[in-house]
Amino acid sequence: MPASKVPLYSALVANLAIAITKFIAASVTGSSAMVSEGIHSVVDTTNEVLLLFGIAKSKKPANDKRPFGYGKELYFWAFIVSILIFGIGGGISFYEGVQHLLHPVPIEDPKWNYIVLGAAFVFDGISFITALKEFNRQRGSTRFWKAVRHSKDPSTFVVLFEDTADLLGLTVAFLGVFLGHNYNNPLFDGLASIVIGLILTAISGLLAKESRSLLMGESADPEVLDEITQLTEAHPTVQKVLRPLSMYLAPEEIILILIVAFREEVTSAEVTKAIITIRQNIQERFPSIKQIFIEPEMLSAAS
Repeated sequence: MPASKVPLYSALVANLAIAITKFIAASVTGSSAMVSEGIHSVVDTTNEVLLLFGIAKSKKPANDKRPFGYGKELYFWAFIVSILIFGIGGGISFYEGVQHLLHPVPIEDPKWNYIVLGAAFVFDGISFITALKEFNRQRGSTRFWKAVRHSKDPSTFVVLFEDTADLLGLTVAFLGVFLGHNYNNPLFDGLASIVIGLILTAISGLLAKESRSLLMGESADPEVLDEITQLTEAHPTVQKVLRPLSMYLAPEEIILILIVAFREEVTSAEVTKAIITIRQNIQERFPSIKQIFIEPEMLSAAS
């Protein structure tokens, strides 16, 4: 099913508003964890902008320069988000925490930190629920981690894991502020910032792995290829499908190459007519397969 942009837009609005309030609270209280959380929200806002940009670019029609279209633009920008944005966010948060450990500054009044963290938790929670509902809609009955590994739409699982990092980061930031103020020890605040950086870095690695796999080119699911093989071999002119080759160019765009052995008694005119029929049958069953190339081959020659 095509993905909805609602999780992206909801996360964009929430993160932009939260980033502003976090930096205001950090300037008032001097909290290192709040600075890290502000950076985190700026990173998240940039994530949504880049993913929306990637979606828009991926919709461009094919041309002579890009005969297979621009579908992989989304995968490219998802990879950039995973490597640079999450990596930068994690690195800066880690650096900010180390600096706060080396040059600790006590938190004078944590009231604003608590207010901002509470509001951020509510907004990020709403964004998380929105992203989770969309992801659950797409995965159906598939197990969660299997659906993440097999998902061909990075815009959905990137937002989902981003919101997960948000909620974890907010929890850590709250603990850093609370423990630092309660025990009058600013080291807790610095440690919280370091932990936030580690959370972002870990999620960056996970998302980079999934985005890289999509960018390199993933095949259609084996179940889909098996059904395509059966559908093709059901045609009376076909002897056997020797090999189905496929690759995702975008979440809803697959290219398919079929090497098909036709029966020896079939004429070239019948083969041509059969190829047209087979192509139509496959695209009616799987609309996401936008381009199909069928290569006829004699079974005896292939053997």
